[in-house]
Amino acid sequence: MTSGWWVSHAWFGDFGPSFVIAWAFWVIGSITLHELSHGWVAIRLGDRTPIEQGRMVFNPIVHMGPMSLVAFALIGIAWGAMPVNPSRMRGRHAEALVAFAGPAMNLILAAVSLVLLVLWLGLIEGQWAGGISLGGAARKNMVLFFRLGVMLNVLLFLLNMLPIYPLDGGRILGHYAPSYRRVFEGEAGPAIMIGMLILLFMVAGRVIFPGAMSALAAVEQVVFDALGLHVDWRLALG
Repeated sequence: MTSGWWVSHAWFGDFGPSFVIAWAFWVIGSITLHELSHGWVAIRLGDRTPIEQGRMVFNPIVHMGPMSLVAFALIGIAWGAMPVNPSRMRGRHAEALVAFAGPAMNLILAAVSLVLLVLWLGLIEGQWAGGISLGGAARKNMVLFFRLGVMLNVLLFLLNMLPIYPLDGGRILGHYAPSYRRVFEGEAGPAIMIGMLILLFMVAGRVIFPGAMSALAAVEQVVFDALGLHVDWRLALG
């Protein structure tokens, strides 16, 4: 019998321990690399704020903070932050490039996960190297692990590119449209931001994200069919 806690529901419910472990790995790892990417590009463009504040480390606690980690433990979602100073950056597009660096890292992680998934399927199906013999649980868990890497990072890219503050998409749009940024910097800014987040997340949850996952599944299937690979997604998802 499962409780309302996401870990208990996943662990003892339909998904199992492998899902919880993979989810924790990809959420924490992807957020950490997302934030580090902001820092790497900011430093490259002349802003040493991430270094001066000790944020250029592979420690998820530094990037996510206590509140985010507590939220992850309680409900399975989290967020991160990287301090930067646009006034110290060089180049006309610097602020936008720094903002886009995080979502770009999520795209890279999704692509790497998809490549590893293809390689893994090819290996266990004997497409190359003669194949390997594994039990059903090991086959299923690795497919689940790599596919979660693809799906989660695609979702993180889409989420962060929504054109509202404090998300990266809002920072990019605000860089090129100062009047849009001023809307969020005014007294009514926080209320407007919260309202837009709620509205866009409702639309994203019902339309954007499900549509994106369907499109992603179709792309995966085209890739697998082209390579002669086969996978039972019912097993892959628990």
